[in-house]
Amino acid sequence: MQLKTTLMGLASAFLAAPAMAQELEIKGAPVDGAMGFQPAATELASRLQGLDNLLLVIITVISLFVTGLIAYVVVRHNRRANPNPASFTHHTTLEIAWTIVPIALLVVIGSFSLPVLFQQQEIPEGDITIKVTGYQWYWGYEYVGTDLGYDSYMIGAPATGGDNRLNAEVEAQLVDAGFSKEEFLLATDTSVIVPTGATVVMQVTGADVIHSWTIPAFGVKQDAVPGRLAELWFEAEEEGIYFGQCSELCGIAHAYMPITVQVVSPEAYEAWLARSVEAGEYTDIRDVLTN
Repeated sequence: MQLKTTLMGLASAFLAAPAMAQELEIKGAPVDGAMGFQPAATELASRLQGLDNLLLVIITVISLFVTGLIAYVVVRHNRRANPNPASFTHHTTLEIAWTIVPIALLVVIGSFSLPVLFQQQEIPEGDITIKVTGYQWYWGYEYVGTDLGYDSYMIGAPATGGDNRLNAEVEAQLVDAGFSKEEFLLATDTSVIVPTGATVVMQVTGADVIHSWTIPAFGVKQDAVPGRLAELWFEAEEEGIYFGQCSELCGIAHAYMPITVQVVSPEAYEAWLARSVEAGEYTDIRDVLTN
């Protein structure tokens, strides 16, 4: 009897393995105490991080040069080493140098930064367009061209039965949604679902005050201003779960309106979208991934 029970348990685990393998990995999330950027999930983020690394090198070289120059002046031209200071009023060669060198540095920085800026701001034609509206204090999403629209609240927010604190009930909600207590303040009850390899255009606005829709791993951030419709775009390269946060102080519950984006395969996205449109409401992407 015991052997039979063990074999049945192993068979169940084996049959469940394909479903478990379909669970999306959390790839874009803050790490406590870590430094640097989240792994880039889009070309935009990769180029932004590369630009930041370039600027860090330039700034480091300038800082070391200025520090060395100050140290040289302190040692070489202090009162004891140089009791009779020079009385000249200008130095033409030096003045030309400190004018030309900063200009050259700015040209170098501009030649690398402007293409990245243009890539961000020149919005391409989207394969998928989603309108996102910031509210106090949650996000609303509408998939343009379909009848699908839904709101997204932080798991543990008052709208989900919590009080913005982690307790046993909220932890159970997180587990039911496929998260853990480590994702509290990051995970939402519904997610933005997008496929890999698609150009996604987000139309961003606000319903009450200024919010800001931000996904660090995608390299995107756009203020949601009431009465205005701004746009950002991205093309996710890897499947996974990515977290963001409202990044514009918008009121007392500003810290409790996170963003969850789940990137899936194009096939899973099409199946999810068809099922959600047919149901007339958001459906859990896991229902698609495990079937």
